[in-house]
Amino acid sequence: MYHKFNAKEILEMAEQIEKNGYLFYKKAANDVAGAEIKKFLLELAEMEVGHEKIFIELKSQLTAKEKEEVVFDPNEETGAYLQALADTRVFYEKEIDTTSPEEVLKAAIIAEKDSIVFYLGMKDMVPAEHGKAMIDNIIKEEMKHIQVISNQLLKYKI
Repeated sequence: MYHKFNAKEILEMAEQIEKNGYLFYKKAANDVAGAEIKKFLLELAEMEVGHEKIFIELKSQLTAKEKEEVVFDPNEETGAYLQALADTRVFYEKEIDTTSPEEVLKAAIIAEKDSIVFYLGMKDMVPAEHGKAMIDNIIKEEMKHIQVISNQLLKYKI
């Protein structure tokens, strides 16, 4: 099924992915041993909350065209479809090896990379006039997470 979306729909999906990321990091923090890694994972969880707020703000700045429905959706199935995508593509039931901080951080990097790949794929489904460029903002936010997590991982490698 090939579907077109607008920026508003993508940002709503991004908000849900951030909520899922928050739960992912909270669970990892709960399961891993070590005060330093727990603290870092809780900080990542809070970063997810921050990203969600950024996406809410971006959504409030969208033009009417960027919010305009791209496809006829009389049964309002697009929302359910987007919810399913957001819930199953990035942080969905990821198995986290919590035996060491390094393994937890590697799993976090993989999850963040998955989100970037997901958004890159979604970008092709948003026409330019409906806010395609907005997806680049989402991707940049996710790339910041990878940088922060990678820097933390390097601390354990030294």
